[in-house]
Amino acid sequence: MKKLVLLFFIFISLQNYSQTYNLSELEGKELHNSIRLNYILVHQPFEQVPYELAPTLGFVGLTYNIPLNDWLYTGAGFHTAITGDQGGLFTLGVTLGLNTPIYKDLYFDANLHFGGGGGFRSLVNGGGMIYPNAGLQYKKNGYSFGVQYGYVNFFTGIQKNDNVSFFVEIPSVLRTGSYKDAQKTFTLNDDSIDEFWTKPAVKSVQQLTLDYFFPIGMSRADTTTNPSYKTLTETLSIIGFEYQRYLTSNTFVYAHVDTMYSGLVSGFMDLFFGVGKNFNETKNVNFFAKMGVGAAGGRIYPEGGLTMYPSVGFDVHLTDKLGISAHGGYHRAIGGTFEAYTAGVSLKYYGLTGGLKDPFSEESASKIKTHGVGVGVQNQTYYKMAKDDNTTIDLEMISLKIFYDLNKRFYLVGETSFAYEGKSGGYAHGIFGLGIRSNQFLNGKFSTFIELMGGVAGGAGVDTGEGVLVRPTVGVNYHLTDSFSLNIAAGQTITPYGNVNSTNLNLGFTYGLSILNSKK
Repeated sequence: MKKLVLLFFIFISLQNYSQTYNLSELEGKELHNSIRLNYILVHQPFEQVPYELAPTLGFVGLTYNIPLNDWLYTGAGFHTAITGDQGGLFTLGVTLGLNTPIYKDLYFDANLHFGGGGGFRSLVNGGGMIYPNAGLQYKKNGYSFGVQYGYVNFFTGIQKNDNVSFFVEIPSVLRTGSYKDAQKTFTLNDDSIDEFWTKPAVKSVQQLTLDYFFPIGMSRADTTTNPSYKTLTETLSIIGFEYQRYLTSNTFVYAHVDTMYSGLVSGFMDLFFGVGKNFNETKNVNFFAKMGVGAAGGRIYPEGGLTMYPSVGFDVHLTDKLGISAHGGYHRAIGGTFEAYTAGVSLKYYGLTGGLKDPFSEESASKIKTHGVGVGVQNQTYYKMAKDDNTTIDLEMISLKIFYDLNKRFYLVGETSFAYEGKSGGYAHGIFGLGIRSNQFLNGKFSTFIELMGGVAGGAGVDTGEGVLVRPTVGVNYHLTDSFSLNIAAGQTITPYGNVNSTNLNLGFTYGLSILNSKK
C-alpha cells in the first residue's frame, strides 16, 4: 500500500512539473471584448391562451462579445424575464454580429442570436429562440449605447413579437497567451520587461457556493404542488457559482447564478449582478457586504422575476489562492410574493491575472504561471428522456462549456445547457466535474477524452426528481490549430432520484487560450 501511495504522488508530481522559461519568450495578446446589457419589451400572445397572461414581458439580456476582426464579432449569453408574470424564463444562446462605422462615433450594429430556454411551456413549446436585430450604436472610449429593432421568435411555440430594444456596452480587456504556452512558468528579468507586462493585473475571485433558502411570508409554490400554489415551508437547497472582479482594493462587482437541487420539484433558478465591499480586513479574515439585483423564478408562484439579494458574511483565507466563507442574506422578489432568508458557505479561489503588478498595491510578481482554459459550444441530443407523464422524448440542447486545465492531462469542466427542441422548453442543467485527455496522435490532429460530471437539472416536466444528475462521456477532439478544435462525444445521463436514463450525443467546438497568473 505504501508503494502505491508513493507511486501516486510521484505521478502527480510529474504531471505538475513544468520547465521554467524567461518571460521574454511568452507572447502576450490583448483581447478587446465587451459586455452588452440589453432591455427588450416583448408583447405577449394573451389572446391565444386560456389563462391570464400579462400583456408585456420585460426581457433583459447579458452577452459577452468577442471580436473576430474589425467588423465581425461573436458571443454567448443569457436572457431572462424581469417584468410580466414569467419569472423563471431563462435562455442561453450564441450570437454572430457585424459592427461597422457610419460617421465618426456612430456605428451600424446587427446580429443574430440563437438559443434555447423557456418559462410557460404552452408559449415556447420546445424552447428554441431566434432573435435577429439591427440598429445604431454610439461609441466613446470603449463604452457605448444603442437602440435596435428586432424580432424575438420562440419558433417552436407562439411567443414571438417584433420590438425595439435598448442596450449599453462596457469594455472588457483580457490579456492572455496562446494555448500552446499553457502550463508553463515564466520568470522575470530586466530583459523581459516591456510595456505589455508592466500593465496591472486583474484581481478576481471565483467561488462555488452551497446555500439554503428558508421561505417566509406569502411565499408560494406553483401548480406542481398539491394543492396548487400552496404556502412554501420547505427548505430549498441551492448550488451556485459567483465571479467577482475588484474595482478598488476592497470594492468589487460580481455576477452570480444559482439553481435548486432539493426542496421542490427541480426548476428554480436565479441570476444576479451586484456590488460588494470588504470591511475590517486582516491577513486571514475578511468581513463583507453585498447587494445584488437580478431575476429568479421557476417552481414558485408566477411573478415578474425581478429580485434583490442583499447579504453579509466573512472569509477565511486558507492560502494565498484558496479560502472559505460563510454568509447569510435576504432573497426577495420585487413586486412578487417570494421571500426567503438564506445561509450558506463558499469555496473561493483568488487570482491575479493578465499582468505582473498588483493593481492596487503596485507590488510586482517575480513570475507568471500560465493555465490553459477553454470555452466550448455544443449541440447536444438526448434520446428518450423520461417525462413526468410516463412518456419519453428526444431533446435538442445548446450548451456552453468552460474548461480549466490542472495540468497537461487532467482538467476541470463546467457546463450549462438549455433545451431548444423537444416540447420541453425550460429544461436546463448545470453540471461540473473532472476530465482526462490523451496525448495528441496521428500527426497531432486527434486526441481522446473522458469526462465525469454531475450537478442539477430540471424543468419542463422532465422527470429528474429533485434534480440531481450524473453524466459520464467519452469523446474525440480534432485539432484544427493549437487553439481551436472540433469535438464529438457520447455519454449516458442518469438522475438518481428521477427516471431519466438517457444516451446523449454531443457535437461542438472548443477554443483554448492561456490565462496569465501572477506569482510572487
